[in-house]
Amino acid sequence: MKISFETFELRKKYPFTISGYTMLTQSVIYLTIEHEGYTGVGEASPGYYFNETIDDVLAFYASLVPDFAKFSDISDRQSIMDFVEKKRPGLTAAKAGIDVALNDLYGKILGKPCYQLFGADPDKMPVTSFTIGMDTPEVIRKKVSEATEFKLLKIKLGGENDRGIIEAIRSVSDQPLCVDANQGWTDRQEAIDMIHWLKEQGTTFIEQPMPVAQRDDNAWVTEHSPLPVVADEAVQRLVDVESAKGVYHGINIKMSKCTGMLEGYKMVQKARSLGLKLMIGCMSESSVGILGAAAIAPLCDWVDLDSSWLIANNPYHDPELREGKIILSDAPGLGLRKK
Repeated sequence: MKISFETFELRKKYPFTISGYTMLTQSVIYLTIEHEGYTGVGEASPGYYFNETIDDVLAFYASLVPDFAKFSDISDRQSIMDFVEKKRPGLTAAKAGIDVALNDLYGKILGKPCYQLFGADPDKMPVTSFTIGMDTPEVIRKKVSEATEFKLLKIKLGGENDRGIIEAIRSVSDQPLCVDANQGWTDRQEAIDMIHWLKEQGTTFIEQPMPVAQRDDNAWVTEHSPLPVVADEAVQRLVDVESAKGVYHGINIKMSKCTGMLEGYKMVQKARSLGLKLMIGCMSESSVGILGAAAIAPLCDWVDLDSSWLIANNPYHDPELREGKIILSDAPGLGLRKK
């Protein structure tokens, strides 16, 4: 197998603000794996809370070039990923890029779409949410007015004007909402009061209400919440899933957190065995990372795979969207279409 890679700077359509952080651009690395005349594509998109830089990813990929030249059995993707995992700790976004490329490649060689590799049923795809970052009321209303293709809005809260943001949205839309506080609430009574108010405003679930370190407070909020509470930053990989039971109602799986589709699928199985709800989300990936996650999205309860629609210069076509749902292609692999 032969791997190659290049950096690309994605530009946001709008400045993207969450609790304590604003993003204008996102540097990603596109990775290709060639084998037997086929090419798989992956994407590394290091998240804002990862200890992982673009330079880290580039150096790691460069170190793997001679190793991949020795791999010949693409059917054993797990063994390849096990090797990649042992090569260096961490670097989950870098590893996700490799995993997605391997699955895209394997699907193309078999002539099967990636979702079939994981037994997912496209007809069971939930609607995907569309994220509205923190901004002025005027810009928030404009963003909402442009999201007519979507049936669920994801609202970033955890700042000083949470109620004002919701009121601005409700002045122009009655679409169902889900809320991500990004650890922005620190007082559990204030958090539960806000959740009760958010339920009255048509909110369906809450993501990561309080800081991860406040485990007991998160558990208390979950116990008293009238809405499902989902862990994001608190659960990143398979080994973290069991720790969510009794503290959250569900977990959010992300390719960049968990090293890709193979481990993401294992997290689905583990969470279901524990009675946890499942959400699948994204960081700032373009269509490559989004379609990797979308292949296992029908196995989940909630989907938040919208980042490609938030990008001004996505080098690939957005996934097909119909009635607010991502439509999985029957083309082999991910079904990517380059512009």
